[in-house]
Amino acid sequence: MSENLPTLSDVAAHAGVSLATASRALNGSARRVNPELQERVAASARALGYSANVQAQAVARGTSNVVALVVGDIADPYFAAIASGVIRVADQRGLVVTITATGPYAGEASVERERAALAALRGQRPRAVVLAGSRVDGAAQPDAGSTRVAVVGSGAPGLRTIAVDNRGGAAALAVELRRAGYEDVALLAGPEELVTVRDRVDGFRSVMPDARVVHAEFSRAGGHSAMAGLLASGDRPECVFAVSDVMAIGAMAALREAGIEPGEGIGVAGFDDIPLVADVTPALTSVALPLADMGARALELALADEPPADDEPVVAEVRLRASTPRR
Repeated sequence: MSENLPTLSDVAAHAGVSLATASRALNGSARRVNPELQERVAASARALGYSANVQAQAVARGTSNVVALVVGDIADPYFAAIASGVIRVADQRGLVVTITATGPYAGEASVERERAALAALRGQRPRAVVLAGSRVDGAAQPDAGSTRVAVVGSGAPGLRTIAVDNRGGAAALAVELRRAGYEDVALLAGPEELVTVRDRVDGFRSVMPDARVVHAEFSRAGGHSAMAGLLASGDRPECVFAVSDVMAIGAMAALREAGIEPGEGIGVAGFDDIPLVADVTPALTSVALPLADMGARALELALADEPPADDEPVVAEVRLRASTPRR
């Protein structure tokens, strides 16, 4: 036996079977091994501390027991919530999840990173891939090849998609803010080429067309800089709607740095309803999406032999909290 890590040949010799039989028993194959030999080889592998070669298993089976999740900014709790749903379904099906992050959105570089990630993943023969990064308006869709791919969010025609009613959710928020007495609202938005940003801005302005828009990085830092820029220009809206919760949290920090208490001086609302926003002070008004369920549905969709003929978009729900008190 090798003095280093045990090999498949070591296992075969220990079990008294051929190398081909040991490979079929441990790596999977269309040709079945009888249960007695299967157990004998497995017992030898355990005794020797042998770990099967995942790549060899993928080649033998034509796929692996791995599913891949590609997200944007790994620090964004939005993606963490989606990942929890993907992991839940994978665990139920005996699959393992690998997560690849393309990083905070940086224009065409982010699009290229996603394409490169998907190309690399195809070589690992995952059972399925879930893409959760924001789609870019007008960008070519990633080449899925024969890999089963599902996308979270709108903007990916031709791919299996968990569509989200971002436009309707933002419009509903505008209605509720107007009912609460807000008329002068500024939008803190991410890059305008992102489909999610576009839909949320358009939805809000379908109800409040005079709402002005400030574009910034789609992140906490972007929300902070956009809010600070508004205040520096002398603009003091009654309320700001940040198109993501992390941008809203950055805006709240900028308000406090300027001596303005969020909710009391200027109202603040976000979108996504990530878990922590109910615990910030003041609790943040947001448009809730069932993020974990969206992740779960995306993996189920990617794994399905046939996608459903008619899958309704995910509906968003407005949750008013202390950051937008009635005026």
